[in-house]
Amino acid sequence: MIRNNRRHVLKGGAALAGTLAFGFPAIVRAQSNNIKIGHLTPLTGFLGALGAYAQLGIKMAVEEINAAGGVNGRKLDLISEDSVNPATAATKAQRMYDQDKVDILMGEISSASSLTIMQVAERNKRFFLQIGARSDALRGKNCNRYTFHVDIPNTVMVNAVGQALVRDKMVKGKKFYTLTADYIFGHDLLAAAKRFFAANDGNLIGNELIATDVTDFSPYLLKVRQAKPDVVCCNLAGNQVTNLVKQYAEFGFTFPMIGFNLNTADAWAAGEGNLSGTWPTVWYHTLDVPTSKTFVANFIKKYGKPPENHAWIEYVSMKIMAQAMAATKTTDNAKLIQYLESQAEFEILKGRKGYFRNWDHQLMQEAYPFAPKPKGQAKDKWDLMALGPAVPGANQSLESIAPTKQENPCNLDKA
Repeated sequence: MIRNNRRHVLKGGAALAGTLAFGFPAIVRAQSNNIKIGHLTPLTGFLGALGAYAQLGIKMAVEEINAAGGVNGRKLDLISEDSVNPATAATKAQRMYDQDKVDILMGEISSASSLTIMQVAERNKRFFLQIGARSDALRGKNCNRYTFHVDIPNTVMVNAVGQALVRDKMVKGKKFYTLTADYIFGHDLLAAAKRFFAANDGNLIGNELIATDVTDFSPYLLKVRQAKPDVVCCNLAGNQVTNLVKQYAEFGFTFPMIGFNLNTADAWAAGEGNLSGTWPTVWYHTLDVPTSKTFVANFIKKYGKPPENHAWIEYVSMKIMAQAMAATKTTDNAKLIQYLESQAEFEILKGRKGYFRNWDHQLMQEAYPFAPKPKGQAKDKWDLMALGPAVPGANQSLESIAPTKQENPCNLDKA
């Protein structure tokens, strides 16, 4: 657990002198002048490896902002904790609002935990920047006015990979078998996949719902072998992706595996030669953009390894909030929401800037398909994937692969 509260410990004569000179209330004001950032992310369980990178990313952003003088002259205090599971995440979110008195609440990767935090935020009428969870439902039927979403949703991930599959003639008339995480994220990722298959004449011949604590995938892979699909599709998350692709390689299947969800820490953990097919990503450390290269170089210098996509997204999310607080000159939640809804643009270390849609609070940004490099071509253990061109293309709207108002049931004005 990281708790960077920067509390001043006044001792002896220094404390007495400060009290006599300025009065005790002045000391209290000095302590409370910093902006408190509450941050929740999973550090244990199947998403723990991603959460560790998330903490590194947001910590680096906070340090950079503070080194530059803070926000409107106020330093940031970061309180970052393990969200553990949905129930614990909700409890910690409430405590951060009530006891820690955080000005801004941010974070999360698990869609299930994000949903419970969103409910706490709505109940308290407090701001929450939901950073890393991808379920369509969070920014769809479960959306609320107090929550904004940074990571790309499931539909965008499916469409990012889908464009590459259609281009390579891997959908029309093909038989697909999907392996899906059995919780809110997996359920609506499967729904998005089904819509894509139906729209492009793909044939879904089977699906397996897999609990998030499963580590042995052989019973499911035996079913895959019996079904004889043309393509296997992974709809899992976290280290389950790593375990699946390793076991898939051991089975020696000849039909390719593609995926509609992948984080780079899980790709790196899979090791060279085990991963195949086309997958989506929201960002990758080899992206050929000057601002991204600077971030990567600084991250490697600080931590001795390249940033995973959750390090990147937490970093840019903290910079987004710093811009919003600086522009509004406040931490007032209502004013921050109004600013983010104005479709102000943000530097997110990509070829195009991002902005939040005002009707579902989703950040519009590029996504990318990527694929494993042929065995023997990787420069190091982090150089396993080759990034494809940005989706949408430069001449397309950022909203062209996102759910439309007709497709998205979000209603921010609901009672």
